Amino acid sequence: MQRGLVVAALIAVVIPVVVPGVAAAEYPNPGQVTGSINVHDPAMVRAANGAYFLFSTGNNLPIRTSANRVAFANAGVVWPNGAPWTTQFTGGSANLWAPDISFHNGRYYLYYAASSFGSRNSAIFLATSTTAAQGSWTNLGMVWQTSNANDYNAIDPNLVVDSAGRWWLSFGSFWTGIKMIRIDPATGKQHAGDRTLYGIARRPSNGGAVEAPFIVERNGFFYLFVSFDLCCRGTSSTYRVMVGRSTSITGPYVDRAGVALTNGGGTEIMATHGSIVGPGHEAVLPDTDNWLLVYHYYTSTGSRLGINFLDWSDGWPRAF
Repeated sequence: MQRGLVVAALIAVVIPVVVPGVAAAEYPNPGQVTGSINVHDPAMVRAANGAYFLFSTGNNLPIRTSANRVAFANAGVVWPNGAPWTTQFTGGSANLWAPDISFHNGRYYLYYAASSFGSRNSAIFLATSTTAAQGSWTNLGMVWQTSNANDYNAIDPNLVVDSAGRWWLSFGSFWTGIKMIRIDPATGKQHAGDRTLYGIARRPSNGGAVEAPFIVERNGFFYLFVSFDLCCRGTSSTYRVMVGRSTSITGPYVDRAGVALTNGGGTEIMATHGSIVGPGHEAVLPDTDNWLLVYHYYTSTGSRLGINFLDWSDGWPRAF
């Protein structure tokens, strides 16, 4: 999220973005969603009772719920009394970014970022809850921090637990790209036995525009989803969803053509088409009926929630 607040002055006319070699018809429109769906940087988890919790960028981290993955309702915020431990990174703003939600060992884990637009004075924080509801969250403090002296940015976190039970946190935006650290499951913070800062994706050109990592493991591969190009410009946004894969969680990740994601590689799986502009900041999760691709996109009235299924029949994800 090389961003901050969602740009308020949206352009009234949708500006199509032409992606070379990709026909707009290849990409599906989002599935039906209703209710409170003006979201940015969505992340979703299914609870044991079958309901869904959706978290997104916003003041004190908004929470939404859905019983059926179609109708979404406001359910308060993570920090109803504010999060003063974050304001040294936000310039005093209550706007917190890019929450990542998952459920492990009887608790919900929420990683989120605090920063301001264009700054590397940033930090990733962790909170946990047994219910995910407003007022139930415990602040576990800072996980990672950067300053303007660093050549990468501590925002856009994503936790993945691999099939061996190891925990990892990927993050990053622009500059030298996407990084990853190993996490201690006992603390939710960096593992004392592995202090490596791994580099897993970078765009040496294109202004370094890669962010919003999300990793899933499937059938012997790790898939690294990222967003390329520019968000937060309303219908002038050029965001698009890319993916690479690796047999090792630490990489190297390559696209379909074999180009390393650390050298600008990435296979596009969702981009602007018709009135769906700048889809990105994706989350990927298995559900009872299919894998889900959850993201935001822009219309002339703001950013909205998108949900599609993913087909993996040839070993690479395809939205439908």
